[in-house]
Amino acid sequence: MGSQTLLITGGSGFLGSAIVRRLAGDGRRIVVPTRGAARAAHLAGLPGVEVVEADIHDPATLHRLAEGTHAVIHLVGVLHSRSGTPWGPDFERAHVALPRALVAACRAAGTDRLIHVSALGADPDGPSQYLRSKAAGETAVREAGDAPAWTILRPSVVFGPGDSFLNLFARLARLFPVLPLAGADTRFQPVYVGDVAEVVARSLEDDTARGQTFELAGPRTYTLAELVRLVCRATGRRRLVFGLPEPLAMLQAAAMECLPAPPMSRDNVRSLRVDNVATGAPLPFGLVPAALEDIAPGYLAGEGRR
Repeated sequence: MGSQTLLITGGSGFLGSAIVRRLAGDGRRIVVPTRGAARAAHLAGLPGVEVVEADIHDPATLHRLAEGTHAVIHLVGVLHSRSGTPWGPDFERAHVALPRALVAACRAAGTDRLIHVSALGADPDGPSQYLRSKAAGETAVREAGDAPAWTILRPSVVFGPGDSFLNLFARLARLFPVLPLAGADTRFQPVYVGDVAEVVARSLEDDTARGQTFELAGPRTYTLAELVRLVCRATGRRRLVFGLPEPLAMLQAAAMECLPAPPMSRDNVRSLRVDNVATGAPLPFGLVPAALEDIAPGYLAGEGRR
């Protein structure tokens, strides 16, 4: 293990940071490419971690980064894209072209393992461009065969301190007395960020993970409305939470798309047509998932004091 070099794309984000922290200190060298070093400054002091400024969408750069690596952990994803057929150009760039280029770089470098983090609900026939493009990215990885040997992880929405899911609703609850929701009855099975990081670590070491696709979820399911009400309770705010019919949700999302950093898009509304729950065991390797109620109130309470 001590001689291993890991390349973690998307390693400076919420999920990536948790994975880097989980793997740091094991004697590995971890390379985290980023568009700007400031994005990953919080990781620079971790043992064995090297932050490098690089454009991973450039094939030559990607090949250079992959050289000498034992494994690549690929986490890059986007929630929004300009529209297109069968999906938009931003989804194409992040979810399809990048995994394809990464497989080629791993093959050229002789990289043994590729851990590809996709999304629960990825489906070539899914209702949204996001879900269809995620499925296309998985296909690009599977076509690698065993060069490199891949593992695909499909997490449900990921929660934990600093998440962009529960914390988003906490911020909205701070600003607005009513919370009209698209997909209020859509079911989710949120998974703790620490559990996802642990599965990544196990997948690197357990040979049975090669060529496998694992769903990652928490111990129970909630409707979106139930999750938002839980956030309101944890932050000490009484808010009216109610569902919107899809035509109104589409109008709401279209208006939000005009914002610099839209919290919702019409494509997101289409994703909410299908439940986001696991079809089998919530976690592989016999792991027991952490309960949202045991963790989320602790970090949401801080948002309630703002």
